[in-house]
Amino acid sequence: MQDLNLPKSKVRLEQKEGKTYIFDPIRKKMLLLTPEEWVRQQFLQMLLSMGISKGLVGIEGGLKVNKIQKRADLLIFDRGGAPFLLIECKAPSIKLSNETFKQVAAYNATIKAPYIGITNGLQHYFCAINFENSSYDFLKEIPLPEYVKQHDKNSNDK
Repeated sequence: MQDLNLPKSKVRLEQKEGKTYIFDPIRKKMLLLTPEEWVRQQFLQMLLSMGISKGLVGIEGGLKVNKIQKRADLLIFDRGGAPFLLIECKAPSIKLSNETFKQVAAYNATIKAPYIGITNGLQHYFCAINFENSSYDFLKEIPLPEYVKQHDKNSNDK
């Protein structure tokens, strides 16, 4: 698989009947390795290494958008179980565009996470959502839930 603009992480790969599978630590199963799955799993590993709790991650959770069943790639929850960050993952060959943002924004109309992001493994964009005036602001870094910031502070204190 293609090198990504993400920290290198160890993932479990298996070959079966001429196909490659990757282990998803959240769903606890092997999945067919596609370019999009490669991005999703590598991005997930980065988030976990930053202190995101496995128990507060949803992958490909179902939702309805305009009465059509869709799946959110990565959804990070805060400690209270509220949606915090919704991330749409694309294959590295897919150019991130306004259409990609429209897709994640449409999903977020249902989910109502205060932050959204898109990645193709090479580029990553994150926004803070202002629901009151229907606007968004681009962020310079990945927004993290308070419990991760607390985790980082506690590890620096040691």
